[in-house]
Amino acid sequence: MPKTFFITTAIDYTNSPPHIGHAYEKVLADVIARYHRLKGDNVFFLTGVDQHGQKVQQSAAKAGVPPAEFVKEITQKFVDLWKKLDVKYDEWAETTSERHKKVVQGILQRLFDAGQIYKDKQAGYYSVRQEQFLTDKERGPDGEFGPEWGQVEFREEENYYFKLQQHKQWLLDLIDERTKEKRPLVIPDFRQTELRNAVEKLSADLCISRPKSRLNWGIELPFDKDFVNYVWFDALTNYISFAGYDPKAENYKEQPPEFRDRWSKDTLQIIGKDILVPAHGIYWLIMLHAIGFPDDQMPQLLVHGWWNLGGAKMSKSAGNVIDPFVLIDKYGAEALRYYLMSVVTGQDADFREGFLVSEFNLDLANTLGNLVNRTLNMIHRFRNGKIKSIDLAMLAQSEVVTRLRTWSEGELENGRTFYMDKFAQFRPSNALSAPLARALACNELVEISAPWNLAKDKEQEELLDAVLYHLAESLRVIAIWISPVLPRGAHGIFDQLNWKMELSGKEERFSLADTGWGRLPDGHVVGKPVPLFPRIEIDEGV
Repeated sequence: MPKTFFITTAIDYTNSPPHIGHAYEKVLADVIARYHRLKGDNVFFLTGVDQHGQKVQQSAAKAGVPPAEFVKEITQKFVDLWKKLDVKYDEWAETTSERHKKVVQGILQRLFDAGQIYKDKQAGYYSVRQEQFLTDKERGPDGEFGPEWGQVEFREEENYYFKLQQHKQWLLDLIDERTKEKRPLVIPDFRQTELRNAVEKLSADLCISRPKSRLNWGIELPFDKDFVNYVWFDALTNYISFAGYDPKAENYKEQPPEFRDRWSKDTLQIIGKDILVPAHGIYWLIMLHAIGFPDDQMPQLLVHGWWNLGGAKMSKSAGNVIDPFVLIDKYGAEALRYYLMSVVTGQDADFREGFLVSEFNLDLANTLGNLVNRTLNMIHRFRNGKIKSIDLAMLAQSEVVTRLRTWSEGELENGRTFYMDKFAQFRPSNALSAPLARALACNELVEISAPWNLAKDKEQEELLDAVLYHLAESLRVIAIWISPVLPRGAHGIFDQLNWKMELSGKEERFSLADTGWGRLPDGHVVGKPVPLFPRIEIDEGV
C-alpha cells in the first residue's frame, strides 16, 4: 500500500499581495508533491493564508475597509496566482475559518487546563512589525534595535504566556537525536546548527495573547474573552487544523485515522529562512510536543533562502518587489516555474529576468523543444510517422550502435538513480540535470548518426529505425522526468508522441514506474510536431 506524503508550506500573510518569494516557495512545494505522486505515493499537500494579526488590522483601517473584506481581496490574489502557476494542492487553509478557530481554541484550552499557559504582566520594548516584545538580546552592538524590527515602542500590559522555556532541553535533545539518526529536523544542515544555537539562548516564555483593547482581529481566547490569540500561535496551528486534527483526543494515537494517515514521520514543511527561528523551529515544535505529539512525529523543516534583487532583499517598503503575475503574462507559467527551480534549495538567489529568458531559450527551446520537433519531423519524413523497435544485438557494431546500447541500458538507469537521489535530497534543480542530459545526448545522437543520410541507404534501414525509436522513447522518458517541474510541457510531449491520450491533461498520465526502456510498442504512430517551447524574443538590455 502506498504511503501518504504530507507536505505543507508556510501560509502566506495577507497583509500584502504575493511576490516572487511566495511563488518560489509554492512552486517548490508543488514540484516535490508532484514528484511523490510520480513515485506512487498518496500526497496530501496543504497551503493557504494567514489572515489575522495587528498589521492586517492596521492595513485594513488604513484602506478604510473591515479586516475581513481586506483579507478576502488579498486571499483571492494568492488563489489566482497558484492557479496560474499550476500549483496543485489538496487542502486550502484560511485562518478565519470556523474549522480552524475551533482547533486553535481547543488547543489553547487544553494547554491552559494543563497549566502550560499562565497570566502575567510585562513591560518592555515591543516590535510592531513582528508583533512581539523584545529583549536585550535583540539589540545590536550599538545598543539599538535593528531595522528588521521596524517600529519599536515601550509597552506595559498584562497577557497570557505559554511555558516555552520548560521544553528547552527536550528540543535540544531532539535536535541531537535526529542528527545522530541522520534524519535531521532541519534541512540544510547549517540551518539545523542555526536552530540549535537559537534554542540554547532561549530564556523567555512565549506571549500568546493580545488584549482586545488594542487588537480585536484574531481568535478569542476560550478562557478569557478580553484577549485574542497571538497571530503566530494561531497561524502555526493551521498545519494540523486543516489535516483533520482533533484537539479533544488525549494523544496522537487517539487522533482520527484520517489525521494519522496524513501526519506522519514523513511530514515535510517548507518555510523561508526568516521564519525558522523562532516561529517554526522553536514555537511550533514545542507546541506539538506540549499537546502530546511523539518525537518521531515531529515534522522535517525544509528551509529555503530569499530572492534578492541586485544583491538586496526584496521588500515592499524598499519598492523592489517582483510581481509574478507580470512575469507569467510576459513569459508564461512554464518559463517561470523552470527558472525558479533552477535555484539550489536552501540558498539565496538574485533574481535576473535575463537569466529567466536565457535558461528557457537554451535548455527548453534550443535543446528539448528542438529535439521534439526534429525527432517527430524525421519519423514522419522517413517512416510516415511510424516507429519500429529493433533488436540492437542484430545490428553490426558501430559508434552509433554502441551509443544506442549504452544510452538505452546503463545510462538510462544511471539517470533514473541520479534523478531520484536528487529529489530525495529535495534538490529539483539538480534532478533536472537528468532529463536535460538525456536531451543533449539525443541531439548529439542525431548529429552522429545523421538519419537523413541513413535514409538514403537501403542497407541502413534497421539502423535508421533504431535511431528514430531511441529518440522517441527517450522523449517519453524525458516527459515523465520533467513533469513535476513542467507539467504542461510534459503533456505536450506525450500529446505529440500520441501516447496515453486517454489521460491527456491528467497528472496520473505520468509514473516513475514507466521510465523503464522500451514501453513504446513496435509500429506505434506518433503525432505531428507542434512548437513546444517557442524561443522568447526580447528587447536588448533585459
